[in-house]
Amino acid sequence: MKQLAEILLDGGLVDEAQLAAAYDVHQREGRSLGRVLVEHGVLSEAQLVAALAHQIGLPFVDLTDYNVDGSAVALVPAAVCRRHAVLPIGYEDGKLLLAMADPGNVFALDDVRSMTGWEPRPVVATRDDLLAAVDRLCRAEADLDDLGSSFAVEEEDDLGRLKEVVEEAPIVKYVNLLITQAIQDRASDIHIEPGEHELRVRYRIDGVLHDVMRSPRSIQSGVISRLKIMADIDISERRIPQDGRLSVSTGGQKIDLRVATLPTVWGEKVVMRILDNSTARLALSDLGFTDENFTRYSASFTKPYGMILVTGPTGSGKSTTLYATLNLVARPEINVITVEDPVEYRLPGINQVQVNTKAGLTFAAALRSILRSDPDVVLVGEIRDHETAQIAVEAALTGHLVLSTLHTNDAPSAITRLTEMGIEPFLVGSALDCVLAQRLARRLCAKCKEPYEPTPEELLAARYPWIPGQEVPTLHRAAGCPACARTGYKGRLALHEVMAVTEDVERLAVQRASSTDIGSVAGREGMRRLREDGMAKVRDGVTSIEEILRVVA
Repeated sequence: MKQLAEILLDGGLVDEAQLAAAYDVHQREGRSLGRVLVEHGVLSEAQLVAALAHQIGLPFVDLTDYNVDGSAVALVPAAVCRRHAVLPIGYEDGKLLLAMADPGNVFALDDVRSMTGWEPRPVVATRDDLLAAVDRLCRAEADLDDLGSSFAVEEEDDLGRLKEVVEEAPIVKYVNLLITQAIQDRASDIHIEPGEHELRVRYRIDGVLHDVMRSPRSIQSGVISRLKIMADIDISERRIPQDGRLSVSTGGQKIDLRVATLPTVWGEKVVMRILDNSTARLALSDLGFTDENFTRYSASFTKPYGMILVTGPTGSGKSTTLYATLNLVARPEINVITVEDPVEYRLPGINQVQVNTKAGLTFAAALRSILRSDPDVVLVGEIRDHETAQIAVEAALTGHLVLSTLHTNDAPSAITRLTEMGIEPFLVGSALDCVLAQRLARRLCAKCKEPYEPTPEELLAARYPWIPGQEVPTLHRAAGCPACARTGYKGRLALHEVMAVTEDVERLAVQRASSTDIGSVAGREGMRRLREDGMAKVRDGVTSIEEILRVVA
C-alpha cells in the first residue's frame, strides 16, 4: 500500500518543503500527517479524504457535485444515515453505492445490508459534505405527508378541541419539520397559504419563492393555530392581521422567526421571516461593496454627525447593511440607540427600542425620547412620515449620527422623497450626508457556472458597457447542479449606488431639482448607478446578466 506522503507528492498536492514542515510537527506533537497539512492550509479536507481513500483503494466522491439517485436515498432512514454518517447514492453492478465518512465502520455496513437487502459497496466522502447531503436529500416531505394524514381539524371545530389538537405530537412534529427544513434550505421566509382545496407551503430562497409541498386543507386550522400559539398570537381572532415572534433551536443554534398572519378568503395566511442572528454580525466587507463604493460610504459613517439613508424595496438587505454599519460604528465610549418596528436582531452593547403603536410609542415618539437619552448614534428603522423625518433631520443637524431607511427606487430619489414629506429643502441638503441605494441579486453557483460568449445583440439589449467593434467579453451564466438544487444560483450579493451629498447636490436639493437632475450631477461626481455596479459584477463572473435585469430596471 502506498504511503499517504507518496500519494500527495505524486498527485502534486504538496511539495517536499511543505511535507517536511508538516512531518516535523507530526513527529513533535504526534498528530496525523494529513491533519497537520489541513490545519496549515496546505490541503483541503476533501483533498485529504480523497488521498486517504486512494490509499485504501476506495473511490472518493464529491457529494456537492454528485448526481445522487433519489430511490437509493429512500432505502435508508435519515436517522440511520446521520447516526453512521452514511448515505446511499446509487447502484453499481448489482450493489448499493454507499457514501461513508468511515469506510471501516462494519456496524454501518451491516445495518444498511439488513435494512435494504442490498450488498453495500462503500465509497468515501468527507463527513461535512456527507451530513450536509443527508440534510439536503433525506427530505422531510415524506414525513410531512405522513403526519399530514394523521391529523385533521375542521375550521368549524370548537376552540377547545382546536387547542387540544395543536398540542398533540403529530401537529407539533409537522410544524417543527416545516421550520427545520426551511432553515436547512437557507430560506429567508416561509409562506403557509390556504387555498380552496389544499394548504400550500412555499420557501423564499435567495429572493425567489419555491413550492415545497401541498397538503390537504383539513390540516389547515391545526397548523395555523399551532404557529399562532408558538408566536403568542390570539388563536380565537381570525378576522384581523396579527404579528408575533417565536424562537426555535436547530443544530445547537437559536433562530428567531417573525410571524405575521393575514386573513384571506380561504383562511389565514401565515408568513414567517427567519431571522438569522449571524446576519446581524456580518462585516460591511462581506456585503459585496466595490472598493470605490466602500470608500465613498465609509467616508460618511466615520463622521460624528449627519444623516445616512439606505434605500430600496422590501427585502433588499437594508437592515443587514445598517446593522453591519452599526457593528463598525459602535464602541464602548459612545451611546448607540435604535428604534425599530420590530427589533429583528438583538445586538450586544446597543440599546434597542421596540415600537408599540397601541401604547402610543410610535417612531416619532420613541425618537423624541431617545434624543433626551444622550445618544451619539441613532438608528431609526424606517422613516415613514413627516414627524419622524423632521425629528431625524433635526437630530442630524444637532450633532448626532442618524442612520435610517427609506423606500425609494434609487439614491437621488431620497432627496425628493424627503421634501415631499414636508421637510424644508435647505434642511434636507444640510442634514443628509450620504444615500446608499441597494438591491440583492443571486450569486452564480461557483461549482456549475459556465462561461459563454454573448452575442453583440444580447449585450446591446442588456445595455452592457460594451462598444460595438470591441472584443466580445466572456461572461458566465447559470447551469444547475446538485449543490445549488439545479437553480444555477447559490447565495446572494448586494448591488450598490452610493451618493455623497456634495455642495452641488445640496444646491440642487435647495432648488427642489428633480431626482433625474440630481442623479446626473451625482453621476458626474463619481456615483456608479445600480445597473453599472451590477454589470461590473457580471464582468467579474459572480452573477449573470439575466439576474441583473431581473432586479434592476
